[in-house]
Amino acid sequence: MIVAISWIPKGVSKAEPVFAEPPSREDIEEIISNTLANVGEEDENEEDDANKKNDEVAHALTVADAIGKPSNENGDDITLALKDLNMDNYDEEDEEGFELFSSGMGDLYYPSNELDPYIQNNNNSDSEDLENMIYPTDSVVVCARTEDDLNFLQVFILEDANTRDMNLYTHHDIIIPEFPLCTAWLDCPLKGGEKGNFLAVGSMGPSIEIWDLDVIDEVEPCVVLGGKEKRKKGKNGKKKSAKYKEDSHTDSVLGLAWNKKYSNTLASASADKRVKIWDVVAGKCTITMDHHSDKVQAVAWNHHAQHILLSGSFDHTVALKDVRTPSHSGYTWSVSADVEGLAWDPHTEHSYVVSLEDGTVKSFDVRTAVSNASAEQNATFTLHAHDKSVTSVSYNVSAPNLLATGSMDKTVKLWDLSNNQPSCVASKTPEAGAVFSISFSEDNPFLLAIGGSNGKLQLWDTLSDEGISRRYEQYNRNQPQSGA
Repeated sequence: MIVAISWIPKGVSKAEPVFAEPPSREDIEEIISNTLANVGEEDENEEDDANKKNDEVAHALTVADAIGKPSNENGDDITLALKDLNMDNYDEEDEEGFELFSSGMGDLYYPSNELDPYIQNNNNSDSEDLENMIYPTDSVVVCARTEDDLNFLQVFILEDANTRDMNLYTHHDIIIPEFPLCTAWLDCPLKGGEKGNFLAVGSMGPSIEIWDLDVIDEVEPCVVLGGKEKRKKGKNGKKKSAKYKEDSHTDSVLGLAWNKKYSNTLASASADKRVKIWDVVAGKCTITMDHHSDKVQAVAWNHHAQHILLSGSFDHTVALKDVRTPSHSGYTWSVSADVEGLAWDPHTEHSYVVSLEDGTVKSFDVRTAVSNASAEQNATFTLHAHDKSVTSVSYNVSAPNLLATGSMDKTVKLWDLSNNQPSCVASKTPEAGAVFSISFSEDNPFLLAIGGSNGKLQLWDTLSDEGISRRYEQYNRNQPQSGA
């Protein structure tokens, strides 16, 4: 399934993405050690000592089998598996190459293609470089998805977006450790320079990982916000329960929002009922707010006053906070069901929409806000948009009053919100299954990306619909090219 979609602005991706350096000996040892330490962590408190012993034996046998070595049948020493990797003599391997989890000569790694006798035509690298090129005219969209228990970010390239020759293909994947739930693109220069190209990922775990989209075959995020400390052994030799890092979320991260004006600032919403503000450069939480009484599903920064943050919760409220004075109680709006999504109107400073689990979408004007509302306020409009939960909403940044909604009922609809009297101007049932995420592109404003339960990215050129074209063609910044 595709659970989240993020468009990457044109021209920010490196023309030639770099390949990650092979992990060092220390990195390999740490990855293996952490993997072994975390085996059975989720249910170890429910198992007795005998079951724990059996799990350790089974894992030792698995590791030993993977590296082609006999295992200690008693399973008393899992570290034998690590010993077989011969990490102490890592730097003394043959100069021509070294074997990493190898079963024979064919698995040897060589520092360069010139030293690899199995590569006959070194010119292949030139063609591979061309295949990896990203051009300034290319659009890039990233999907967070799961497939067969594998979690990954899928980076797509879209060529010729505004022509009949539009072509979408996968550029590269980034394997991530946890089931993803939300994403947010950011250009904060975490690795130096003026700007970067990064994606923050919230997941079923309590941490937020930030990945460099310009690096191929990366195995670890460049920044991790929050999460759990590494487990240490107690005096009895057993692993202690993992503790959360200081100021970390303590449950799943359900929503993320990057602040475009203050590029080092990221907001997060969590099932732990808290909203946090992070300094991604320092890697620290700067503000924690606990104004909700249930899971917080979504956060959104105001486009015009970017110190103003909305948060929506399963407690049936939407809250507005000025993060310059986080201790202030802020303002709230009561709604009829669990909040699924939030979106500020990019064409005005004071309006937003909230989508709900009961299939409705409501609009509110923040100028009518009151503190600590206990009853549902009058909405600017209430739209009975879908038969099931409205999981995602997206405003068109080019055409005023054009809103897209996606739902668990497998449909995507476009609405004209003019005069606060919504009317459905187009509807589509894409081959996406239950819809989890939709997003209008800013560079190609009438192109809508759709992701859902079937795991296949769908693109809807909304101007291909006669009703949309007739109403909104005047706002199309990207007129079709000749012959398109």
